[in-house]
Amino acid sequence: MLTIYGVYRSRASRNLWLADELGIPFKHVPVIQHYRLPDAAAPGAPINTRSPEFLKINPNGHIPSIEDDGLVLHESLAINLYLARKHGGPLAPADVAEDGQMTMWALWAATELETNALNVAYHRVGNPSGIKDAKIADAAVAALRAPFAVLDKALAATGYLVGGRFTVADLNVAEIVRYALPAPELFESAPRVKAWLAACHDRPAFKRMWERRESEPA
Repeated sequence: MLTIYGVYRSRASRNLWLADELGIPFKHVPVIQHYRLPDAAAPGAPINTRSPEFLKINPNGHIPSIEDDGLVLHESLAINLYLARKHGGPLAPADVAEDGQMTMWALWAATELETNALNVAYHRVGNPSGIKDAKIADAAVAALRAPFAVLDKALAATGYLVGGRFTVADLNVAEIVRYALPAPELFESAPRVKAWLAACHDRPAFKRMWERRESEPA
């Protein structure tokens, strides 16, 4: 059976959402980030990214990770590509060309979007234990305008990224674009991105994932 390590309030949300979309039975081990705990090494502390039992799974000390029929994988976007390919269906690539496109979009989102999108989230609404810096947020918004325009243009033909249907490519990219929601000006200037993300978030599997995420301690 598939085992997913990581709490919903982490990049594991991507894998938990996809597993529900695919209807895969799985075991969930809610490994929490060590920095969210007062003392990750204290007796009785919940399993976390510095716990010895988790470091045996992922010696990098990051979530998520999965175990699947003896295979251990890390990196949330790669995990999703693997799960989609393994289980098939409309979310998976139909051929090698779609496989290449889906991989391209995952890497594109990680390199072109994620750092700046996280800075928008952290410095506008998140980062409760740190100092919010409006200059960092504004610089991140400025840097995201070009990739948002690229994404908006890519969605023009069918409203989806690959094959004219919702796939793992949309899910992976949407989970990164979501971080930029505290910058509504980005979405107003990219109306197709705004509509596409709303449609992704209207999917029942996303709603179930988000409800579980919201029920976890902040």
